[in-house]
This record gives sequence, structure tokens and C-alpha cells, in this order.
Amino acid sequence: MQIKKIGVVANTAKQKCVEYTSSLNDWLGKKKVKVLWEEDIADRAGISGGISLEELAQTVDLLVVFGGDGTILRTARSVAMFGVPIVGINLGSFGYLTEVNLNEIISALELILQGKYATEDRMMLDVILSRGKTIICSGAVLNDAVINRGNLSRIVELETQINGQHVTTYKADGLIISTPTGSTAYSLSAGGPIVYPKNNLIIVNPICPHTLTNRPIICPGDYELKVALWSKEKGATLTLDGQKSFRVKSGDVIVIKKSKNITRLVLSPHRSYWEILRSKLGWGGVPSGWGKRRRAQ
Repeated sequence: MQIKKIGVVANTAKQKCVEYTSSLNDWLGKKKVKVLWEEDIADRAGISGGISLEELAQTVDLLVVFGGDGTILRTARSVAMFGVPIVGINLGSFGYLTEVNLNEIISALELILQGKYATEDRMMLDVILSRGKTIICSGAVLNDAVINRGNLSRIVELETQINGQHVTTYKADGLIISTPTGSTAYSLSAGGPIVYPKNNLIIVNPICPHTLTNRPIICPGDYELKVALWSKEKGATLTLDGQKSFRVKSGDVIVIKKSKNITRLVLSPHRSYWEILRSKLGWGGVPSGWGKRRRAQ
């Protein structure tokens, strides 16, 4: 697909975000590519005509997002229904989802404008919190939905069903329900597996379970999970992608299933997923002799 319009989104709390986005705007202008700005960064840069993220997603061929993973997650939840490709420019310190580094912006976009790029569709999860017959909240996540005890020094009881079948009642600090994309986020810190992000799978990972044999479970992506809170003291907290939180009361039920929407990420033209993983997690240094021989072939 030829890219004629690009939308710019940025975390305006990041230093030099205006400098970086303005520089990109100038370069794209020379390439005869029309640039539209999301309203927050447009206001910060003093540019008129900024539009909402949702409107931007319906108008452009590509979204360029400056920030960290949190900015990508916020953007993904807002634009998933439109299927617009997203390329992340890393202004943070870690950034699994922002695959392009600052010093690679021009070279990466040069290739993207030439059509020399690949995208990857990442599954999302729909989350519904109900109290009796009343829906308290609903939303989609790219990384995870987390039910935890908040600041209280006690465990919570979470009765869990998968596809209508009782699994167990977790007595734990909480429960992480994650996508493969989110497997390198909170779930990884809680001892969960790393799952290749292109898979359609759901990871169920208890946080510090009282029963030590409660281990992470990987389910097919089309399974439906139901989690009921039975702790009677002060409830718990449901957090979506680490950004939106809701209070959960005893008896509330949380339903989690694969969303019909996806997040379409543009892959880095400069490195593979495995290279990103090695870099972010500090895995092994130089390749073995076998690796060197393969490169020489």
C-alpha cells in the first residue's frame, strides 16, 4: 500500500518530543507526504488543525507514534477498530512495542515509504466487568488485564472458569490475563512464559499464589475466561493495560475473551523480534562459532 498520509502521535510529557516530531514533519514534507497531527502534540508544537486520535486513524495510511510502550498501548486501544498500521519510535528507556530507535527514524521511514516493510497483527482481549446484570465497565487491551489486591496486605480469592469449566479458585495477590504481546510485560515479571507475539493465545498467570502448584496456564485464543471475586473485604482492582483501573467488589464477574479488533504493528526493518528480545532482556553476547559460520554463508 502506498503511504500518502501519515498521522503523528506523541507522548507530550517526553523531552524533545516537539523537536523530534517537527523534524519528521519537515522531512516528510520534502517527500510530498501529507502529515496530520493528533491534537495533544499539535497543541504542544503550536500547530493548528490537530484532530482526535480516532479521527486521525480513519484518515491516514500510517500512524507514527513517539513515546514508550505506554503510548503505544493508549494508541492501540483507541484505533484498533480501524486497523491502521502503527510504527513506534522509542522515546522511553525500554520499549518492546516501540521498535524503531531515534537514530533510525529516517532510514526506517525511507524503507516504509518505498513499501519495504512488514506488519504484524496482534490479538487483543475484550474485558467486561459485571455486577449482577449491570455492566460496570468494558474495554479492550493489547497487553493484559490484571486483577489484584491493590495496597491491602492480604490475598484475594478469584474463582476462575475457562470455557465454562471450573479451573480453580486462586488464592493469590492477584491474577494476570495476558496476550502474547503482553507476555513480556507484567506477566513476565510474575514468572510467566515469553510467547511469540503473533500467536493467538491467552496466558493466565497468578501473582504470588498461596498454593505454589498454581502455575501459569496457556489457553487457545478463542477460549472465554470468567473470573469471580469472592473476597469480602474491600474488594480488589481491575487494571487494563496498566492504564485504566476499576474497583471490583465481592461477587463481581470479569469476562475476558479475544477481541474482534487487532493492533497492526509495523515491524522494524532493521532488526528481528529475537534481536529486540536479546537487547531488551540482556541475553547472551556474541554469537557462537555456529552463528558466525551461518552469517558467513
